[in-house]
Amino acid sequence: METKMALNYKSKSQKRSAVEKSMNTFLIIYLIILISEAIISTILKYTWQAEEKWDEPWYNQKTEHQRNSSKILRFISDFLAFLVLYNFIIPISLYVTVEMQKFLGSFFIGWDLDLYHEESDQKAQVNTSDLNEELGQVEYVFTDKTGTLTENEMQFRECSINGLKYQEINGKLVPEGPSPDSTEGEVPFLGSLSHLSNSAHLTATSLRTSPESETELIKEHDLFFKAVSLCHTVQISNVQTDGIGDGPWQPNLAPAQLEYYASSPDEKALVEAAARAGIIFVGISEETMEVKVLGRLERYKLLHILEFDSDRRRMSVIVQAPSGEKLLFAKGAESSILPKCIGGEIAKTRIHVDEFALKGLRTLCIAYRQFTAKEYEDVDRRLFEARTALQHREEKLADAFQYIEKDLILLGATAVEDRLQDKVRETIEALRMAGIKVWVLTGDKHETAVSVSLSCGHFHRTMNILELINQKSDSGCAEQLRQLARRITEDHVIQHGLVVDGTSLSLALREHEKLFMEVCRNCSAVLCCRMAPLQKAKVIRLIKISPEKPITLAVGDGANDVSMIQEAHVGIGIMGKEGRQAARNSDYAIARFKFLSKLLFVHGHFYYIRIATLVQYFFYKNVCFITPQFLYQFYCLFSQQTLYDSVYLTLYNICFTSLPVLIYSLVEQHIDPHVLQSKPTLYRDISKNGLLSIKAFLYWTVLGFSHAFIFFFGSYFLVGKDTSLLGNGQMFGNWTFGTLVFTVMVITVTVKMALETHFWTWINHLVTWGSIIFYFIFSLFYGGILWPFLGSQNMYFVFIQLLSSGSAWFAILLMVVTCLFIDVVKKVFDRQLHPTSTEKAQLAEAHSSVKCLDSVCCFPGETPCASVGRMLERVIGRCSPNHISRLWNASDPFYTNDRSILTLSPMDSSTC
Repeated sequence: METKMALNYKSKSQKRSAVEKSMNTFLIIYLIILISEAIISTILKYTWQAEEKWDEPWYNQKTEHQRNSSKILRFISDFLAFLVLYNFIIPISLYVTVEMQKFLGSFFIGWDLDLYHEESDQKAQVNTSDLNEELGQVEYVFTDKTGTLTENEMQFRECSINGLKYQEINGKLVPEGPSPDSTEGEVPFLGSLSHLSNSAHLTATSLRTSPESETELIKEHDLFFKAVSLCHTVQISNVQTDGIGDGPWQPNLAPAQLEYYASSPDEKALVEAAARAGIIFVGISEETMEVKVLGRLERYKLLHILEFDSDRRRMSVIVQAPSGEKLLFAKGAESSILPKCIGGEIAKTRIHVDEFALKGLRTLCIAYRQFTAKEYEDVDRRLFEARTALQHREEKLADAFQYIEKDLILLGATAVEDRLQDKVRETIEALRMAGIKVWVLTGDKHETAVSVSLSCGHFHRTMNILELINQKSDSGCAEQLRQLARRITEDHVIQHGLVVDGTSLSLALREHEKLFMEVCRNCSAVLCCRMAPLQKAKVIRLIKISPEKPITLAVGDGANDVSMIQEAHVGIGIMGKEGRQAARNSDYAIARFKFLSKLLFVHGHFYYIRIATLVQYFFYKNVCFITPQFLYQFYCLFSQQTLYDSVYLTLYNICFTSLPVLIYSLVEQHIDPHVLQSKPTLYRDISKNGLLSIKAFLYWTVLGFSHAFIFFFGSYFLVGKDTSLLGNGQMFGNWTFGTLVFTVMVITVTVKMALETHFWTWINHLVTWGSIIFYFIFSLFYGGILWPFLGSQNMYFVFIQLLSSGSAWFAILLMVVTCLFIDVVKKVFDRQLHPTSTEKAQLAEAHSSVKCLDSVCCFPGETPCASVGRMLERVIGRCSPNHISRLWNASDPFYTNDRSILTLSPMDSSTC
């Protein structure tokens, strides 16, 4: 709980939602209204009192002190008095209710079983409740690739060793070209290193090699797999190595007897592949790395580890071989290894790496360097000085690493496969249909990233792919951007995709931000490859500060994604296989990328609708509350006489009108969750903060003023001059008049909330009608008993007297209907003339075979009367959820079994 609160505080201090900004804007407007009303009332008071008969009437004589007091001080005092009288127009309780709504509403995400991943036993987590409504306003999604779009379960597929390419087929490592059914004379399989020495055919028959070449090839393979087995940070749990590596390539033997643990799945896959090839890493003991080579145990003393970092994009180890040689083994991206190499099959390996990348495989290059005794002394001294430096240690270590990792001999490259997660393509397509632009930010090679983007649906085959890669200068980058901008303008293609690499992105962001943003805004999908973590955050910040100020969302699974997760408006962490740093630093955490669709289209949609209505309703009901108070001053010579009793003033926002809107903001579903998820285009209806726009705000405010005028003047005309509404001939007094206005107001604002409610549950009925009943019961007890602890009781017998008049009851009903009739007519005309996509979906849902009025308790095939009866049964609690069924297509593209807490009931797809 402490961690959650800390993260919540951090998010609130760094991220402000669009709803909060709108609330603050509306609050300023209402503060201006408050000050204006106070100034107008003060001026009119002194204007009225300019006449002597109103300045000091016979029944309200001034004291000597009042006559001699300063007019300026009296003006200020009266102004402050009017501020106090009208201050209830500022909805202070709104902020308390919003915080309660956000906190309580956040539990629905964790309770949603559709966001629960059974395989990993992970449910969705909410680290901050302050950004729930932002899930419904997302315009850009920035996602990592590895572990986010993919499973992060690496499988070794191919490798290149000294210019020769091998692939794993049916559990065997074979040179490129043969099929598993190769016959004698064709290229045989490469089982393990033990079989290399027995194989007479290592290449095509026409290219047979001499025994010397075969021996050299064995040494090259031996050194390659030793580099793979030694250059890593893998840990081992169960060392049972006897009998391993003595036979041919064994794809399932090593993992069964050795259990490796690694921070990176790539390392684990490569070490397991080396074990299957006959060179088995069996653990570290006292700074000694042990490997078993063809059944023979070899010990390498671990001298130094040059840790991986995102700038170098490689890691290295320095070991001492059993022969006493000092060796450096390095592995990393080809862009960081190949430029450091001075020997080996560099050209062939580069071609192989590109071929691997085109298949969507993740590639790493392997290289080594042998030190002389003098060279190692120099290396050891530099590392010692850098690691013991008291100042600028990181910079000195980086310089030392650059000095050491040079003059490398290339051994080859590896290629591992990381398969896509389930339903990634459908999720990305749904995001695109919802009007959300998806950017993939990855550190992978250009060809690998493009291949994965095509396979996951981020790029379409028919999409015009533009490229901004391999730019070396500012001028060249600017010219390429101008060409891309012209192509977008000239090409009559609906969708464009952009591919940009890290180097070109740095140049584009340096001096050509506007041009780069122009190109990006006109592209439906953007792929950024070879990205450093800080570059990901810079890209998101660039979009955030653009003139449109769009809401951004970042999704990642690893520590290298934390910077972009924290930079985006909403950060989503994937609870994957690279630790929990991303999940802990995010606003929300989910187990799979596919859950993003329901998180945005259902939860985000509902949260935004709920809180937007909550905010507008609070301002509306406070205008209804205070405007009659302002109008009343015109009839009491601006004497600052209150219209309502002080207890009513206090309890209006606390008891009488608070619960219906709070429950609405927690459980409202204006349309079924399945409809929202199957129709992503409905997400567009709530984009750009439309429900909290100035136009919508003015509508609610004008509605509040109009209702207030009806409350006040309707009651005023009812109790006009010489009109007796009581059976004993008595007239209505000041407190009776105020109580009548207050009663009409409480009923009207409560029924208004009922009109806004689409999703009725027993708790909605309880708090809505219960609030009205509670008001009547409270008023009867408050005004019907002389309470000894009250100094004065102006309301004694007032409410009972009011209810004894039949005309008052008729007037209450008439004014409530008049107020709400205007709103109902407007809603009907809007739905008929200018329906939104959501309203059309609601209409289609209403006309489907589900004919009940209640959106939860649905029974197909009922008559209208039966559905009304069924709703009444639910009101009194006799509706059994076990009988609930809805009609939806079994081909629901996302979830076929709705177990969401949002539906408040189980729904088996077999009944749909």
